[in-house]
Amino acid sequence: MTQPSLGADLFADHARTAVERAVAANKDSVLAAARLFADCVAADGVIHAFGTGHSQAAALEIAGRAGGLVPTSRIALADLVLRGGEDPSVLADPLLERSPGLADRLYALATPRPQDLFVIISNSGVNNSIVDLALKVTGAGHPLVALTSLEHTHAVPALHPSGRRLADLADAVLDNCAPTGDALLPLPGGGALCGISTLTSSLLVQAVVAEAVALLLAEGHEPPVYVSANLPGGHERNAVLEARYAGRLHRGGH
Repeated sequence: MTQPSLGADLFADHARTAVERAVAANKDSVLAAARLFADCVAADGVIHAFGTGHSQAAALEIAGRAGGLVPTSRIALADLVLRGGEDPSVLADPLLERSPGLADRLYALATPRPQDLFVIISNSGVNNSIVDLALKVTGAGHPLVALTSLEHTHAVPALHPSGRRLADLADAVLDNCAPTGDALLPLPGGGALCGISTLTSSLLVQAVVAEAVALLLAEGHEPPVYVSANLPGGHERNAVLEARYAGRLHRGGH
C-alpha cells in the first residue's frame, strides 16, 4: 500500500522524529540554559522572554503559565501601546519590527534589573529587532539565551548591519531543529505544510525549566512556581508569589 504524501499520521511521524532530534541535539544547551535560569532566580532576578510572530508562543511558555517559574516577564510589540503610550495604529505597520530604536524602547518598558536574564526567540534569528534587542541586552551585561533554528539561521543572509545573528550573541543557544522555513511536509506543487518549531521550542523551554528547578532545589532554594489559577486556592497562592516581584512582571502589555 502506497504511503500517503500528506496526512495526520505522516505529520505525527515527522514530528516525533523532530522532537527526538531536538532532545538529542540540545542536551548540553539545556543544561547551560538551565544554569542561567537558576542563577537568575536565585539572585532575585526576572527572566524576560521576547519573540515576534509565532515565536511568541515560546515566550508564552516561559512567562506566566501554570507549572512555570513566577519571576518571568514577556516582552511584546503591544507593550508600545499598552504601556508605552503609542497610538494603536503603530501595531498595523508591517515594518514595525525593523523600526530604528525599537529595541531601546522595548528594553526600557521591560524595566530590567542588572541580575535579570533575557530569552530571545526567533526561528531565523536574523530579523533586525531580534538582533537589536540581543545587542542591547548583552551590551547592558545581561545573560542571553537564544532559541532558534540553527539550520534556518545559517541558510539565510544576516540582515542586521552588524552582520550578527541571534545565535552569535547568546550565552546559551537552544536549537529547535526546525527545517529552513519551519514546515515539515513537502507539498506536491511546491512549498511545505505543518510548522514544527512551536512543538520543539515548547519542549526545550519546559526541559530548561525542569532542569533549572532541579538545580534550585539541589542548592537549597525554594523555586517560585505557578500553580493553575483554576485550582482551589491557586490564584491566591500565585498572588503571594508574584508580590515578591511587584512591578517587575509584565505579560505582553498587561
